[in-house]
Amino acid sequence: MPIELIIALLAAAVQSGTPILYATLGEMVTERSGVLNLGVEGMMLFGALTAFWFSLITGSPWLGFVMGGVCAAILASLHSLVCLGFQGNQVVSGLALTILGVGLANYLGTPLVGTKGIGFSSLAVPGLSAIPVVGPIFFMHDVLVYISFLLPVLLWVFFRHTRLGLHLRSVGENPAAAATAGLNVVALRWLGVVAGGFLVGLGGAYLSLAYIHMWTNGLTAGRGWIAVALVIFSFWKPGRAVFGAYLFGGVMAFQLRLQATGTDIPSSFLLMLPYALTILVLIFSTMIGRGSEAPAALGVNVSPED
Repeated sequence: MPIELIIALLAAAVQSGTPILYATLGEMVTERSGVLNLGVEGMMLFGALTAFWFSLITGSPWLGFVMGGVCAAILASLHSLVCLGFQGNQVVSGLALTILGVGLANYLGTPLVGTKGIGFSSLAVPGLSAIPVVGPIFFMHDVLVYISFLLPVLLWVFFRHTRLGLHLRSVGENPAAAATAGLNVVALRWLGVVAGGFLVGLGGAYLSLAYIHMWTNGLTAGRGWIAVALVIFSFWKPGRAVFGAYLFGGVMAFQLRLQATGTDIPSSFLLMLPYALTILVLIFSTMIGRGSEAPAALGVNVSPED
């Protein structure tokens, strides 16, 4: 394969993997606080719609981007209310949130299907974009991609070197001990769920504002579920999420390019590739036993009195 095609494929992997990276980091924040949220697909799609709508009516893609995160965070707060306020089952609540988010986005977005919107365009980084191989792959994208480069580093610093980050991790590992130390376990978990939902919404916003610049129902196409699997694949570590997101982004970009070349491989098989890889990733993570690195109290409800 010519080097130009390889570079183009790797650059496409970065772009295609960016919304998955945002969503994976968001779910990681939520799970680090001890709450399992399977509503990523619904929050992501709802964030994509609201980001597109706000940018369309205001003319500001930046406002749309932020509002996509805010609206997804509001949706995530429903999960907090059910699980932290009413002690509901986290798995059931998350699945219900996906159904709600997808249903709302498809219903409200139907009148906008096919509408072209404003968004973010590619912006080459002066100097860095001229570096052979590396420049075209990493530094000829839109500004939202560059922001995603910083997020894993910021989250690593947050979890490891800030008081709030350590508190958030502690309520995910041992909520009883955290409560004994005087921490408000429920409030910290609320924060984790809402902040995580905000990042997930940014991932959805990227799809409608930077990836395709238009609206179509079902825009996320299962990326939210891939993000949930990637949290396990990355062993709840932000740095490893980058590799996983770009790996899946590369598979998505590869199958799209194969379809464009008119290959004899059935399109249904090509569309299946990212999700087949998701299953393989989960099997791999289970076989090497890294699931034990999950927060010890993940999915365990705590009473409001804690």
